[in-house]
Amino acid sequence: MKIKLVLTDIDGVWTDGGMYYDETGNELKKFNTSDSAGIVFLKLLNIPVGIVTGETTKCIERRAKKLGVDYIYMGVKNKLKIAKKICNKVGINLKQVAYIGDDLNDIILLKEVGISAVPANAPEYVRKYAHFCLKKKGGEGAFREFIEIILKKNNLFDKVIEKYLKKF
Repeated sequence: MKIKLVLTDIDGVWTDGGMYYDETGNELKKFNTSDSAGIVFLKLLNIPVGIVTGETTKCIERRAKKLGVDYIYMGVKNKLKIAKKICNKVGINLKQVAYIGDDLNDIILLKEVGISAVPANAPEYVRKYAHFCLKKKGGEGAFREFIEIILKKNNLFDKVIEKYLKKF
């Protein structure tokens, strides 16, 4: 299946789901830099990426901007509604979307998209709604693993590596 958009949750996917606070109340998140290669691969293939998360934090926004994420929606209650909105902007349908999420608020989107995945540590009752249960846990490179699966299934992995190498 030709994927034309990748959407992702953040907490529990790009992070381990922990919420860290310093003494002054600032929230901190630990991102795995391995996931950034997934964004690089998608950019080389001109496949847009969107973050759809229930959280609203500056650190998510900064990470998204640093990586050149195309769409960022924070504080989202209805992820399906936002996914449809992005699809309308891009001119595609939900079956052309790949999505990775890990919890209750991801289930509807996991069910509706063309290809979906959950990290290894997602609850069993969420896993059953995804096409793939990954080997990596959230915060351990699960997003990158998902992208590599998509690219390999579509015979694009070698192409994206060649494109990357041509940049140098």
